[in-house]
Amino acid sequence: MRMLTKTPSELTLPASGIAGKRARDPRLDVFRGIGMLIILLAHVPNDPWALWIPARFGFSDATEMFVFLSGMASAIAFGRLFDRQGFGLLTARVVHRCWQIYWAHIAVFLTVATIMAAAGHKPDGTSYIQSLNLVRFFEDPGPLLIGLMTLTYVPNYFDILPMYMVILALMPVMLIAERIAAWLPFFLMAALWLSAQFGLAHLQAEPWSDRPWFFDPFGWQLIFFLGFFLMRGTVKRPVGSRPLLIASLAFVVVTVPFAWHVILSASPFFREVAQAIGPLTSKTDFGILRLVHFLALAQIAMLVVGEKGARLHHPAVRPLTAILIRVGQQSLPVFMTGMVVAQLIGIALDHSGRGALAVATANLAGFAILVATAYVAAWFKRAPWTA
Repeated sequence: MRMLTKTPSELTLPASGIAGKRARDPRLDVFRGIGMLIILLAHVPNDPWALWIPARFGFSDATEMFVFLSGMASAIAFGRLFDRQGFGLLTARVVHRCWQIYWAHIAVFLTVATIMAAAGHKPDGTSYIQSLNLVRFFEDPGPLLIGLMTLTYVPNYFDILPMYMVILALMPVMLIAERIAAWLPFFLMAALWLSAQFGLAHLQAEPWSDRPWFFDPFGWQLIFFLGFFLMRGTVKRPVGSRPLLIASLAFVVVTVPFAWHVILSASPFFREVAQAIGPLTSKTDFGILRLVHFLALAQIAMLVVGEKGARLHHPAVRPLTAILIRVGQQSLPVFMTGMVVAQLIGIALDHSGRGALAVATANLAGFAILVATAYVAAWFKRAPWTA
């Protein structure tokens, strides 16, 4: 990738051009939609289908997809606003979005906590409250409610939206830096990422320990703003080539033995190497091998869907493409619903058993609920009562 230099006059328009509205790239929403479905499976407790999601075979997972594509979508929604109307309105828009995500986070926590309390115990006698490590919250909710509202109490299951809020709050700074010099935001991105790698900027996740947020926003901002500035055109994606594709395929294949649980449990060598490179694959700090693995997968995915996503319009897949686009366009309500539904599926499977039919029925029902959520959310956003 290379950075573009911009003249002051060019800085008044986004790199993609705002004079004429262009069609939205379907790849953005299709892959966000796929990411939402994978994230659902990843959050269902002890879901056998989760053993076959991409995260089980490599260093990166659907979180990278979600954050990277959110960065690209934010470049469209926020970057163009900055170019048209400046820093003040951009900041107001960011504050408004953070406000929405903050209350989404609170609502998801309280909803899931209520479900866990109502569900009682698993068939083996384990408390559902204990399964999500919420025992302290229910034993002494007063101080932890304060921590919940101030984001100093962020249980592991509820950590993606707080991370996203912090990253969004960095956006005005990055755009001002871009206006000063095209290279400056990348310097800031690298500095923040390095601060996470050396533990200089961890945010506390609970008042009784030094445990940091599971997703360190200062590490994860690297992939968000990479997507953001790729979409803006501040950096150019490398032109696809056979050597780059071969290198991407080779890297993805080579990483499998260091990530797949079957090989790790059978081979002390691969298990020891995987442990040794742990800092480079850390999910909390966003280790650098996670980024490399994700970029390699992205190259392969772009080949699969064709130039500008041409294969996504094939008649055989067009209905599925339309559904995934709708899910990807409504990522926040779909994500919130998925966090709740995942726990409900887990509770149902605890009591029905995890046979093949029960698991398939539960997961497909979960997918259907996410799709329905996307269509209902889109209907409400159109505000049909104003017509």
